[in-house]
Amino acid sequence: MILSETFLFIFSMIITGLLAFIYVYFIITLSDLECDYINAQQCCDRLNMWMMPLLSGQGFVNVFFLLHGHFWLFFFNLPITAWSGYELIKVPSGNLGVFDPTEIYNRGQLKTHMRDVLIKIAFFLVAFFVYLYSMIVSMLTAGQPAPAAGPAPGEFDEF
Repeated sequence: MILSETFLFIFSMIITGLLAFIYVYFIITLSDLECDYINAQQCCDRLNMWMMPLLSGQGFVNVFFLLHGHFWLFFFNLPITAWSGYELIKVPSGNLGVFDPTEIYNRGQLKTHMRDVLIKIAFFLVAFFVYLYSMIVSMLTAGQPAPAAGPAPGEFDEF
């Protein structure tokens, strides 16, 4: 193990909290674009700048869960990480990134991006509280020995 379980979940909570806040920034920026407070070029530049840090943060959390043997948390995070990776891979050649200023108004992409970001925010909020619960459980069980398989010695002496 690289980290203790408690520090693993603290690390996961910090990264997940940061990712959720970045996605809140995405919602604010996309709604500013929708209301014409900023132009499409500024919006797409601001959002595309954060795509690789978001994917790398999700990837680090997944790798740490895999290395520590928390496979159910790894599989819990895998779909959202794969979805984010797929978004980066499917960018057509000639586009500036996932968010392209020439296509963001075409075919309802703005609404699609808003929907995707809201789904990711909901996922990261659920994940944050799952990691919080896991951290509390790991802190409570850190110093306790494992329960014995049978009754304690002297427990059933009267029979």
